[in-house]
Amino acid sequence: MSEHGGPDPATLSPAETHALATTDLRGALGWLALGAAVLIGALRMDRLEAQNINPYTVPGLLPGLLGIVMMLLGGLLAARSWQRGARLRGLGGVRVDRTVAMRVATVVGLCTVFGAGLVGHGLPFWLAAAIFVSVAIVVLQAPQRAALGRGLTLRDVAVAVAVGLGAGGVITLVFQQIFLVRLP
Repeated sequence: MSEHGGPDPATLSPAETHALATTDLRGALGWLALGAAVLIGALRMDRLEAQNINPYTVPGLLPGLLGIVMMLLGGLLAARSWQRGARLRGLGGVRVDRTVAMRVATVVGLCTVFGAGLVGHGLPFWLAAAIFVSVAIVVLQAPQRAALGRGLTLRDVAVAVAVGLGAGGVITLVFQQIFLVRLP
């Protein structure tokens, strides 16, 4: 395992390296498609010119920028994968790693709870964001702790809460003061 949790490229066979590069290429195409969809959606949003809205606060600006960044990073991942020998020859043989699928499901679940359960139901946004970030850190680091043979410690929780509170404050500050978005 590499320091980032994935396989160490130096220990892979040529066939494994090619398979990993092909998987990365498929992921890159997914990020490119998602980024393009987000950018198109952002460009189609009303600009509110009739209301003399500041161009830096128009709806769709941030999603549009995020779409561009997703496409840029997807393009970089695709270029790296192509350089490593990845080629797409149909979609046959696509296997989903159960561990990866569970992590994706966990993240989708956490985001759903945040969006549908925490935001707009009485909690100030900064607190909802802090809870979300803290819980996400604790939950998503559980496999790393298990691999190291250790459980959740008070220090782990304290670090997660500190990061969550910092993130909640910074997110709220950025959206309210820079993007002039009123948060619940």
